Amino acid sequence: MTTNVKTIPLAFGSGILKLDIPEKNISSIILPSELEIKEEGASLIKKALENPIKSKRLSEIVNPDSRIAIIVSDVTRPTPTAKILPPLLEELYLGGAKNENITIVFALGLHRLQTEEECCQLVGKEIFEKIRCIQHDRKRCKHLGETSFGTPVEVFEEVVDSDVIISTGTLEFHYYAGYGGGGKSILPGVSSEKSILSFHSFYSKLFEGDPLSGRTDSPARKNIEEAARITGLDFILNVVLDSKKEIVDAVAGDLVGAHRKGTEYVDAMYKVPVEPADAVVVSCGGFPKDINLYQATKSLENATSAVKKGGSIILVAECAEGIGNKVYECWNRECRAPEDAVKRFKNHCEFGGHKAAIVGRTAKEFKLYLVSKLPETESRNAFFIPTKSIDEALEKVLSENPDAKIHVMPNGGWTLTVKQ
Repeated sequence: MTTNVKTIPLAFGSGILKLDIPEKNISSIILPSELEIKEEGASLIKKALENPIKSKRLSEIVNPDSRIAIIVSDVTRPTPTAKILPPLLEELYLGGAKNENITIVFALGLHRLQTEEECCQLVGKEIFEKIRCIQHDRKRCKHLGETSFGTPVEVFEEVVDSDVIISTGTLEFHYYAGYGGGGKSILPGVSSEKSILSFHSFYSKLFEGDPLSGRTDSPARKNIEEAARITGLDFILNVVLDSKKEIVDAVAGDLVGAHRKGTEYVDAMYKVPVEPADAVVVSCGGFPKDINLYQATKSLENATSAVKKGGSIILVAECAEGIGNKVYECWNRECRAPEDAVKRFKNHCEFGGHKAAIVGRTAKEFKLYLVSKLPETESRNAFFIPTKSIDEALEKVLSENPDAKIHVMPNGGWTLTVKQ
């Protein structure tokens, strides 16, 4: 009897891998409810800037003497900064803002420094040449106070010393902060190492509770917003992207009001109710979501609700830059078993180690396969079963259960599964 096979392309870095799966095994292809793009991204941004939520327009906030800091995402984020900045600058020019008074700040958090070429590419050559662009320096931060969660608010002095602080970014799900965007560009984006580590250490207290992704009531989100208020974040401009990384919505204005409006759009597109299946194949959606394992684990988290306990998850992530975090790498080497990482994190919250604990917790519930460019040893150390191809991983799952029902998630970095 001939088995009908369906070929599903899955993003892998900047390329594509093909999944050939028997149709009888497909439970569903989990896709976001994306709408047809009827308006250019620049037009959506312009509209958002002209109709800010709970805020004056930027052109009414700035004046010719205003020193302005515009915080933008770094290379690990898919934010289309080069498309966001032109309409944003036009709005600032309406208020009389001058190029010499504007500084673009790359929010690095604890990520690596970027090359000049990467910085130029992110903002666009024309803007890079006419406006001062600098990278966050976590050693040059000013202490401004503390949040009610006990997190010190220590922010990059170039941001603090500005008259007007504007934050840009992408609104998407976040495993800990509920959603990205909003004040997250302040904490952890342009905060000191001490602030960032304090912010992340708080996660160990919430680690074994209900999932926080896709929740605006996440304590981490409240912590972020308190820090952003203390810093004096004046205005946000956030975009929502579809799986092709095209802008489908934009919100601007108050750091909480505008953010919440944007999360409604994210939920409508990307929260997908599912009936758990025997297994799930999840691609991060390609670069930069799978730039390293540190980033790729977010897609793993987004897929867990789609699988029955004891089932299998096949994570498709190129990981061209390896593990992506020295502490995460160290924990992977030192923790021999998933429960070691979980236990260690509860007793000793270390930034980077939280990723080992997250994967460890997941590996205790599911069998984890990884299709990547990582050396096999590194995959095993991270509690995954390494496979050379999607075919090999699928074969292993089907050899254990030939009738397994399998969900496929081509855009795991964007899509959040929720149990029906």
